[in-house]
Amino acid sequence: MQQEAFSELFPLFEIASPETVEWLLSVSTEHEYPADRAVLMEDAWGNAVYFIESGWVKVRRHAGDSAVTLAVLGPGDFFGEMAILDESPRSTDVVALSPVKLLSVSAQRFIQTLFKDSQLHHRMLQLMVQRLRLTNFRFQLRNQPPAVKLANTLATLSEAYGQTVDGGVAIFNIPVDDLADVADISDEETTKIMEKLIEKGWIKVDDDNASILLTNFKQLSQLAGKG
Repeated sequence: MQQEAFSELFPLFEIASPETVEWLLSVSTEHEYPADRAVLMEDAWGNAVYFIESGWVKVRRHAGDSAVTLAVLGPGDFFGEMAILDESPRSTDVVALSPVKLLSVSAQRFIQTLFKDSQLHHRMLQLMVQRLRLTNFRFQLRNQPPAVKLANTLATLSEAYGQTVDGGVAIFNIPVDDLADVADISDEETTKIMEKLIEKGWIKVDDDNASILLTNFKQLSQLAGKG
């Protein structure tokens, strides 16, 4: 991946020095996984930081024989940064929702880079605070109606990873069970609300391109409490 394209794709590296980006690319490892393949197992957390070049993944938490999707991440995002500073056992894994391309940087090299580039260090802290605020906002929604929760999830994913196309903003067509987990509502509620949003003309599901098209982002944002 070219240095300029790397910096444009990943907000984390927007203000990092060109030398930092060049060095990270030189020590990174490329990975490709098909849909439904485990990308990161429970015992692998803490070994590296992973950057999503293309495709979508989900982070799952295990409880006995069941698993709950905690988050869905798309192009330009990263994961594994917390675990390199925390050696406690993990009960989560990462699974590809679609074919995915990743770049990984070993924990030791990434930590070295943070110490060398103060701007990158500061940017990392900013993004981690943003994630914390998002988690707090989701917690505040816990008593809201299911439609508000789902609208917020769709709007948030669109703001983070959406691609502007003819007719709206497109995101990956996330499976109902994963979408329900992230929104903290039931599968049945998710299906009914999605059908209602389609009837209203606020979203369209494009099965051919495996995408959800948000055709009325303004209304969806207002329902989500973002407008």
